[in-house]
Amino acid sequence: MSVLEPSQIRLSGTAKNKEEAIAEAADILVAAGAVAPEYLDYMLQREATVSTYMGNFLAIPHGTNEGKDTILDSALSFVRYDEPLDWGGEEVRFVVGIAGKEGGHMEILTKIAIVFSEEDDVERLLAAQSPDEVLEILGDING
Repeated sequence: MSVLEPSQIRLSGTAKNKEEAIAEAADILVAAGAVAPEYLDYMLQREATVSTYMGNFLAIPHGTNEGKDTILDSALSFVRYDEPLDWGGEEVRFVVGIAGKEGGHMEILTKIAIVFSEEDDVERLLAAQSPDEVLEILGDING
């Protein structure tokens, strides 16, 4: 099963701040049938405890361990922002929401971190014109 479908990719997010961006990420996961609506609360709790900013314009909000019962399936949401969001003093242009069923998020996190560690790939993601192009750059994210 694919964790990231074209329907879960937004190339122009509408959020204006970190909390709205986390909600936008959660909404996509809910729409994909991956999480219950309550998952958003656990994502916000995680962010309140530890920032999910990863560097290179990337934040990867995900729920706390207490929220794992609200995860129905492993999935990602991918949202790019035209204007940087303030993420605890860091600039974020990409918000990748993660729901990992039965610990599946660690492998997914690793794959995303590898792509975002390459400046060229980040530049390509900033310039991507379609969800399919984003999927191509993310490479083997779906398995």
